[in-house]
Amino acid sequence: MSPSEKKVYRIAAIPGDGIGVDITEAAVKVLDKVAETNGTFSFTYTTFDWSSKAYLQRGYYMPDDWATQLRAHDAIYFGAVGWPDVPDHISLWQMILPIRQQMNQYVNVRPTRILRGTRAPVSQLQEKPGDLDWIIVRENSEGEYAGQGGTTHGHAENAVATELAIFTRVGIERIMRFAFETAKGRPRRKLTMVTKSNAQRHGMVLWDRVFYEVAKEYEGVVEHDKMLVDAMTVRMVNKPESMDTIVATNLHADILSDLAAALAGSIGIAPSSNLDPTRKNPSMFEPIHGSAPDIAGQGIANPVGAFWSAAEMVRWLGKGELDTVADQLMQAIENVTGEPKTRTRDMGGSAGTEEVTAAVCAEIGKVCGKQ
Repeated sequence: MSPSEKKVYRIAAIPGDGIGVDITEAAVKVLDKVAETNGTFSFTYTTFDWSSKAYLQRGYYMPDDWATQLRAHDAIYFGAVGWPDVPDHISLWQMILPIRQQMNQYVNVRPTRILRGTRAPVSQLQEKPGDLDWIIVRENSEGEYAGQGGTTHGHAENAVATELAIFTRVGIERIMRFAFETAKGRPRRKLTMVTKSNAQRHGMVLWDRVFYEVAKEYEGVVEHDKMLVDAMTVRMVNKPESMDTIVATNLHADILSDLAAALAGSIGIAPSSNLDPTRKNPSMFEPIHGSAPDIAGQGIANPVGAFWSAAEMVRWLGKGELDTVADQLMQAIENVTGEPKTRTRDMGGSAGTEEVTAAVCAEIGKVCGKQ
């Protein structure tokens, strides 16, 4: 295939802070190796320095026309944001949440399973790693992260702060429908809905009601059940094999997916996708581990979560045509995690970021070249 016939995917790269810079660089190397080996597509990148360091220098993370700039791309690849010199709520509300909300990325998908060579902290999962194989579907646009509320007399002893969780029928219905469709496409066809409607008697009662309304459309197709979020943490640890696809609110899924990553062996391997299912805006792909200031710049960050996120980006961009390529990338990743000499410290090894990246690129040449 000639270069002019290749599909070119335009990627907006936002390395951000800390280890986000290292793992984004690593992900780009892996993506380019996948594209080179496959030969039917390629990537071009525009890198945006929307970091905390830049924020401290100029007073803002993103310029006024940031949305226009991002919409010129097919997807967004994001590293991490957050630095001790900038309060977390500033970095969150001046970059990540505006992107998710204005790009209509109302679905956050977080797959979790135990990769080959990963040691799970729970004995049951060490013996039967296949018991943990979940897709967590997180409502990504409203709920507890809607931004409604305020502070009165903030600098006084009688300060009052309110934080309102917003739940709309439209927002709930679309995430439930996405979750049921996701479950429908999985082998077990099972969906667990997480709630706290016993205590949150308005928004979460509506959350439950809409779930059961949508569930009627999938009777006989998708098995479903309901769990209170506190009981869900116990079930995730004690009976991981009893779940497959999980749908939860913005806050609940954020917390539960970190627990899921820990159960799977390391938060460093966990990916996520922020999706606009309408495809009118670019979707964003990122590992969930954060900027990790304590290990930033040391070359020891685990890039596996970044690679897995890259695989999900390839899958999304291909609209079904690149599923095999994404699967091959995941095979290459597991070939590397399966070898003790190419595991990072958080996975019980001693390999650095560059060493793991080089190993994955070498495996891509072997795995993706078998076509």
